[in-house]
Amino acid sequence: MKIAIIGSGYVGLVSGTCLADFGHDVVCVDKDEAKIANLLAGVMPIYEPGLAELVAANVKAERLSFSSSLAASIEGAQVVFIAVGTPARRGDGHADLSYVKTVAHEIAANIKSPTVVVTKSTVPVGTGDEIERILAASGTPVACSVVSNPEFLREGAAIGDFKRPDRIVIGAEDEWARNVMTEVYRPLFLNKAPILFTSRRSAELIKYASNAFLATKITFINEMADLCEKVQANVQDVARGMGLDNRIGTKFLHAGPGYGGSCFPKDTLALLKTAEEFSSPVRLVEAVVNVNETRKRAMGRKVIEALGGSARDKRVAILGLTFKPNTDDMRDAPSIAIIQTLLDAGADVVAYDPEGMEAAARLMPDVTMATNVYDAIEAADAIVLVTEWDAFRALDFGRIHNRAKAPVLIDLRNVYDPAQAREAGIIYTSVGRP
Repeated sequence: MKIAIIGSGYVGLVSGTCLADFGHDVVCVDKDEAKIANLLAGVMPIYEPGLAELVAANVKAERLSFSSSLAASIEGAQVVFIAVGTPARRGDGHADLSYVKTVAHEIAANIKSPTVVVTKSTVPVGTGDEIERILAASGTPVACSVVSNPEFLREGAAIGDFKRPDRIVIGAEDEWARNVMTEVYRPLFLNKAPILFTSRRSAELIKYASNAFLATKITFINEMADLCEKVQANVQDVARGMGLDNRIGTKFLHAGPGYGGSCFPKDTLALLKTAEEFSSPVRLVEAVVNVNETRKRAMGRKVIEALGGSARDKRVAILGLTFKPNTDDMRDAPSIAIIQTLLDAGADVVAYDPEGMEAAARLMPDVTMATNVYDAIEAADAIVLVTEWDAFRALDFGRIHNRAKAPVLIDLRNVYDPAQAREAGIIYTSVGRP
């Protein structure tokens, strides 16, 4: 099957590459000619484990190609995926659908054969209806059907998520589109991946509802961590005790500095705006968004407290900048607010991250980027673990004690054993643990 993916960002590139790896003939399209040139040269625009190798293998097998021409790329394609960005719109927080609508108009102007147009981008309820109106208004002379097929990819584990999904959600309004989409995902039948067919609007809402619920779990356990500190309980024990209940589950119950990234912040906000438009407020999600925003700076104040109440002229080493491990994504990363709080308090901040420093340097010109972990902690008054990269999990406590000016370690991800840290002479603080 010939498939065109419009948009070669995170979702489009991963999805297109995996579909090509299933045996489909896939072309990934992007208007950014420099990005296409880099992809043709094997240079990835994002860091995602295993992606460069998978791209190279499928390009070599001639199943995957890249182009800046939408018209040429969709010619003969049975399925065209829209995978462009939908960032939060400036001023009001609504999802910005300008890229989606532009692509829809271009598809309408160039489509020549029966095609299923699939929205892979995260879009508000009713966007599929708008795309359908754009296609109809153009007088498209061939049969088209608009489908919603939201993605559920975790950065850092996206290839595995695409190939071994918990579920595939397809919102289609006619049998022909359902049959075509079944053929797209037929290679996953061997893995018995469940396909859920719904209405288009239901599929659009499933994506937002899923992300909002996961964001709620994260925010809930973070508030429980604060309570644990007050009552001398251990949040990790609380989370385990909760997670053993199959109705709750263990995932997304890890206390930390708050959620960030490309999805949860903008999607919870977009859901609030949709609910507002339809006069059906989602108060729980409102609370989640507010609590998460305040928590990030609260973690900065936690560091200042560990420094004795003042960060003025103190050297603080930040370990981990990206919003999560195994990505170079800095979007809404908790490190941004934490570091700004420390800078506002007069601290000298030095940071190290295995993949995110190039992007972080553009956002944080006042932060010194170190070449490795131990250079970052040299002469530090405090060391703060913000992102739980594997490279940070086995730090040498003795080496930390010897190189840091004052061996104060603030573990915002609860990675380390408090007893081991303290045995090494480190003043240790974590989140939600006595």
